Amino acid sequence: MTYCYRAYGVGIDSNSRILGLEPSVAGLTRFTLRFETGPEPDWVKRARALPGRVLSHLPAEQHTDDPAFVLTEHGNGQCYDLAYSDGALFVVDATAERMWGITKPPLPDEELSLYFLGPVMGFVLRHRHMTCLHASGVQLQDRAVLFSGDAGDGKSTTAAALALRGAPVLCEDIVPLELTEGRYYAVPGYPRVCLWPDAVAKLVGDADALPRLSPTWEKRYLPLDGVRAQFAGDKKPLGVIYLFAARSSDPAAPRIEEMRPKDALLGLVQNTYMNWLLDRQRRAEEFDELWKIVQQVPVRRIVAHTDGAKLGALCDCIFEDSANVLSTNRLLPDQ
Repeated sequence: MTYCYRAYGVGIDSNSRILGLEPSVAGLTRFTLRFETGPEPDWVKRARALPGRVLSHLPAEQHTDDPAFVLTEHGNGQCYDLAYSDGALFVVDATAERMWGITKPPLPDEELSLYFLGPVMGFVLRHRHMTCLHASGVQLQDRAVLFSGDAGDGKSTTAAALALRGAPVLCEDIVPLELTEGRYYAVPGYPRVCLWPDAVAKLVGDADALPRLSPTWEKRYLPLDGVRAQFAGDKKPLGVIYLFAARSSDPAAPRIEEMRPKDALLGLVQNTYMNWLLDRQRRAEEFDELWKIVQQVPVRRIVAHTDGAKLGALCDCIFEDSANVLSTNRLLPDQ
């Protein structure tokens, strides 16, 4: 049986269910990815038999429970291994149009979907030269409003808080950018927002109120199923990008500040997803693309308060500021 999905603008045909995605009818997508699980297929055996070299090795992140990760290239780019220290393994072919993945006990099946929808799809998008921000985003006034920054800055928590106040969510953690007829769009990801228990407690008053992503992981998720929160399933033109600065205990926080184009560019360069994958040529190309985005899209700085109880006040700031920005940066009918 084949399951058909769509995520990050990519058509996905899978021989197994991918938790977190809803079945999708065939439609306009950038390309189709064939995802396989189960016994190792012949194409994987042949490709992995070729000489391999490690391209990247990332150590385990203790504060996030993320395992160590090793990226290996086989042959002259015939395939790539994405191997995690907890036993999860994904193999991607040269064109990133075919993938095989497996987890080993005691990892539950849910872990396969978590890896697939997160860093593995991030690798696929980057391998196909798609610029992606490390960000979350919502839809306001039919435009994409993005929140970018380092891990732990509050990107997902902010998107979830806005979602609980009626703003449909476009993306979570990875935001692919698409250039169409001179305008940049944010492409939707998948209908969940992943949250740590302390964030859930801030949002709904009880750390256990939302379902777990996996039986073995404390992290939870907010379903974007139209009950509590909605998913924005269509790409939206970029309206404004907010970059998180360091939190402050200043009474004036939370607040939003303007940014000089040069500082905005530097902030975006630092917050592209998996930028360590890029070679020199691709870095230069992406730098030029981000500069075009800065010229077209307002980029502003968020200074959140150290007190998590002020999350509601931060949402108020974002609603007010984005309304002002979007009203003065309207799209022309022929853009």
